[in-house]
Amino acid sequence: MRFAQIIMGPAGTGKSTYCSYMEKHAESTKRNIRIVNLDPAAEKFDYQPLADIRELIQLDDVLNDEDIQLGPNGGLIWCMNYFMEHLESWLLPAIGEDIDGDYILFDCPGQIELYTHMDLMTRFVKTLEDSWGFRVLGVYTIDAHFLTDSSKFIAGSLTALSTMINLSVPHMNILTKMDLLSKKDRKTIERFLEPDAVDLIHEEPDSPWTSKYLGLSSAIAKVLDDFALVKYFPLDVRKDSNLENLLLMADLVLGVSEDADVKVKDHESEFDDPDEN
Repeated sequence: MRFAQIIMGPAGTGKSTYCSYMEKHAESTKRNIRIVNLDPAAEKFDYQPLADIRELIQLDDVLNDEDIQLGPNGGLIWCMNYFMEHLESWLLPAIGEDIDGDYILFDCPGQIELYTHMDLMTRFVKTLEDSWGFRVLGVYTIDAHFLTDSSKFIAGSLTALSTMINLSVPHMNILTKMDLLSKKDRKTIERFLEPDAVDLIHEEPDSPWTSKYLGLSSAIAKVLDDFALVKYFPLDVRKDSNLENLLLMADLVLGVSEDADVKVKDHESEFDDPDEN
């Protein structure tokens, strides 16, 4: 059995950083986790990829092709369609076949429609599961700064929920860049980890917009509460214990070690300033 994490989320939310630190943590614990870059527009990242889609197709090549004539968004989708047409001929030889226990992180582009309402990533996941023998976990990253505001939280959570439903695989939402928050924000953001979305909407400051659309906003928030699926796990890359907990949760979901002990700290300990310990 092989294992995979599909690392998704908006641009700039720390997908590549998550991959890099998770690979380094795995190395320090004598585990072998490799990374595949699937972003044809990537400029740099702090890991040596097992495979890099830019060896197959680059966004700049598409944008500069006079016969294709697409903009950045259309060009990225064109690249991903091209990638899907070459799974067997390019990706499979690059990652190898039938390596029992293999664990790969797929670092994906930051274009949301690839995950929310297109079937590109769904077909990719299906190939991994049905044809290549992978157990797959979806990992959705959201910048912690984005969730300090209730309205932004609702928008981000709906996108995470849409991604979860579209891919139909076990799923984790990672709250990234916790290490960049102020001490005050690290303390207050805890209410967003397992939220009551309707209550958060009613906490919004009074404004003409809030008053006019409160009913609509509450109805949207109720969708999140009714599904009861969206929760967040904080990521502070300064803390090895945080990385260890996230990897342990992923392992348990994927069944990497069926007899693994559950040793997950409560959220309060995750917000402690490492300089104070």
